[in-house]
Amino acid sequence: MGAFVIQGFNRESDWSRIHATVAGLGIAGFAAADALAQLGAKVRVVDAQDGQKQREKAAILDVIGVEVILGHDGSLLETDLLIVSPGLRPSDPLILQAQSAGVPVWGELELAWRLRAAEGAAPWLVVTGTNGKTTTTLMLESMLKAAGLRAVAAGNIGHSLVSVVMHDDLDVIAVEVGAPQLPFVESMSPLASVCLNIADDHIDHFGTFENYVLAKAKIYERTQVAAVFNADDHATIRMVENANVIEGCRAVGFTLSIPDVSMLGVVEEFLVDRAFLDDRQRSAQELASKDDVQPNAPHNIANALAAAALARAFGVSASAIKLGLEQFEPAGHRIANVATIDEVTYIDDSKATNAHAALTSLRAYPSVVWIAGGMAKGQDFSTLIAEVGHKMRGVVLLGVDRGVIADGLSRHAPQVPVKVIERNDTEAMVEVVAAARDFAQPGDTVLLAPGCASWDMFRDYAQRGELFADAVRKLGLGRS
Repeated sequence: MGAFVIQGFNRESDWSRIHATVAGLGIAGFAAADALAQLGAKVRVVDAQDGQKQREKAAILDVIGVEVILGHDGSLLETDLLIVSPGLRPSDPLILQAQSAGVPVWGELELAWRLRAAEGAAPWLVVTGTNGKTTTTLMLESMLKAAGLRAVAAGNIGHSLVSVVMHDDLDVIAVEVGAPQLPFVESMSPLASVCLNIADDHIDHFGTFENYVLAKAKIYERTQVAAVFNADDHATIRMVENANVIEGCRAVGFTLSIPDVSMLGVVEEFLVDRAFLDDRQRSAQELASKDDVQPNAPHNIANALAAAALARAFGVSASAIKLGLEQFEPAGHRIANVATIDEVTYIDDSKATNAHAALTSLRAYPSVVWIAGGMAKGQDFSTLIAEVGHKMRGVVLLGVDRGVIADGLSRHAPQVPVKVIERNDTEAMVEVVAAARDFAQPGDTVLLAPGCASWDMFRDYAQRGELFADAVRKLGLGRS
């Protein structure tokens, strides 16, 4: 098992000699199995689930000769290569069995990189971070398209990266990368890369915060032109300092302050570049105004600067950066303005699924009724509450770990009134919005920034945000 050496394998290799196992039948797993079958490999897919969605995908793969085992018990069957879903923890028994047996383990990123065309493959501009990845990647895509480039956002964003590279007629790819995709990357070499920020998240997946940071740091390995870092986040600075980049690669920072040389930043009302111009010692290139970034909360300006740095590394003009920001349409449930009712603004930031994201969102508003709770994933909310508790007009809590946040509020902001919603069905959101309305005063913001995962009560964060928005609209109709 695993005796056949495939470490140097790429798209042009003889895959007919390979027995490959794909673990997981999600978007990435399905695309990996399809691509490997196209290349002539003998492919088996295993998945612990055996639901309707898995069976439908299995039926499609069966047509092209892919064996699918649903309800798999986690044992490693004879194979030359294991392709793993980002949903599998690095400590998963299947992965440990493969490593013990000397079987190479690749993730989606590694497979996609190896399956790029030998000639003329589109370079990758890669984005990771605890928060802001999707917004930054979509901003980047918008900037690239504004420059007239054939570009697409792929990876952790919903478009399979393997499928994109197998049909590559692009100039450049904006790649969103989640931390669970990074442990099994060996040869990826992006043209430019960025880690936006680091905060506690995915600890349940990696076991420790240190392991999580080490996984994120792999984004910079073998970067060719620009390793972009958050100059306001010491963790990303250390990552770049320790990164094994390609010789000649530059470190480029972004900051919400006035930028130093080789950085992008903010001067008065403008986003400026002091990294990608000839006379960066004495001048700066204006890229856009704050008003071109919508919504222009501070963390979204940071996202725009990071996207601009990657685009500039690829040679995109300042005018295209501005146009890309003007044309950018944010993904749903990210600081989305739902309505203003009785001079109270209701904001859906359901995508704020960890404490760091919630804190960043709360910082953007002067007086807030905070809606929070869900699956806390072992997080501590003390820092958040201690920093922004004074902004809170009131707090409405829901979800399985609502007590964790309630305890933090009682210790660090006992003056803040709290309403706990006990019910756990999806109709609870109507009560949540009603309770928030009762706390709010004219000029306040009612902010759904839960700081927690949604799966205890909702299908996903999108459904949580949609139900919040529906409840707000019903509230508005009731007042008209």
